[in-house]
Amino acid sequence: MELVVEGAFELIRDESKAGSCLWITNRRGLEYWPTPAEEAKYLLRSSKTHKKSLVTVPMDLQVPHSFEKVVVHTLSHNFRSATRIVRTELRLPLKPDHVLLKVIYAGVNASDVNFSSGRYFSGNGKDITSLLPLDSGFEAVGIIAAIGDAVRNLKIGMPAAIMTFGGYAEFVMVPSKHILPVAKPDPEVLAMLTSGLTASIALEKAAQMESGKVVLVTAAAGATGQFAVQLAKLAGNTVIATCGGYEKAKLLKDLGVDRVIDYKVEDIKSILKKEFPKGTDIVYESVGGEMFDICLNALAVYGRLVVIGMISQYQGEHGWKPRNYTGICEKLLAKSQTVAGFFLIQYAHLWQEHLDRLVNLFSSGKLKIGIDPKQFVGLHSVADAVEYLHSGKSAGKVVVCVDPTYALQPAKL
Repeated sequence: MELVVEGAFELIRDESKAGSCLWITNRRGLEYWPTPAEEAKYLLRSSKTHKKSLVTVPMDLQVPHSFEKVVVHTLSHNFRSATRIVRTELRLPLKPDHVLLKVIYAGVNASDVNFSSGRYFSGNGKDITSLLPLDSGFEAVGIIAAIGDAVRNLKIGMPAAIMTFGGYAEFVMVPSKHILPVAKPDPEVLAMLTSGLTASIALEKAAQMESGKVVLVTAAAGATGQFAVQLAKLAGNTVIATCGGYEKAKLLKDLGVDRVIDYKVEDIKSILKKEFPKGTDIVYESVGGEMFDICLNALAVYGRLVVIGMISQYQGEHGWKPRNYTGICEKLLAKSQTVAGFFLIQYAHLWQEHLDRLVNLFSSGKLKIGIDPKQFVGLHSVADAVEYLHSGKSAGKVVVCVDPTYALQPAKL
């Protein structure tokens, strides 16, 4: 009883102990829990504790008078011809609720070509043209270089990520609400953004994934496919993956995929019909065109097909053209199937929660993240990186190192 009283007075006297848990035993006396050892061993931090525990990066950040960025100056599906690098003045002081992020890595996405052609903006061609120039790039990680007077929860030197327009730049200024605090501004964290979050949220919300199902992932060796196959396996499912080429097939086998179908040496349609006669319960589809038809025909009763993209239809001189899928209503009706679309921007309220999950899985060694080995350095290499991704040669996340001076290697979360 004396120990209990002593502990109570200690908690009252020491305001720094507010919210702490005091463990009182005869054997060990007064001990705050969790101990550092216990915390290191068991604790997976939530988004709130994760933000508080961020360590600032001790760097001499220089805020320049101007910086370079990649902008869309004319609407075209050809990203190279649609964009150019411009130098723009950095207007200071910042708006009270804004943050200036120094970009270290920017992520390359298949949909960059849809953005450069104006596909993601409503209105006719003349209306969209009036918006030019447009800041390009959907995602980036870096270090906070400056904050507005009203920003309280962020500090200069903090590693952070953004998922908003303007990632292809040396610096980007955004409202503080768009900042996602991260442990390190590494390529692996960058891969968790558009690619990882799309897989995580789409499988949970659109696919309503459970365990014990047969899950098919197309373009599985790509940036988002690698997440989808692993998350499906971690959930206790049989996973089928399509890819093109020996190296990609090997990568997927190393990730634990049950059946890899290399379309360069095997016929996808025949394999699915022969080896999975009851069909697939969930399809995570990003290719479109003929692949969509194959996946729909291979869908089981009650099956769910989630469309997260249609990269095969992004190609060509005129870019993305809508396709007609004759008889789709009859097919869905006959087997009580569902085709669902997924667009990440409409799930922004879930980004931090799912990002924390991915970080925890990666930190605990349960999730592998593949970064394409081909290096792209500097903003002048962005167009090369976009074309490389669309060449079909990439495996894993394609990344542009905007500023190699600040690149942190190796990646350590």
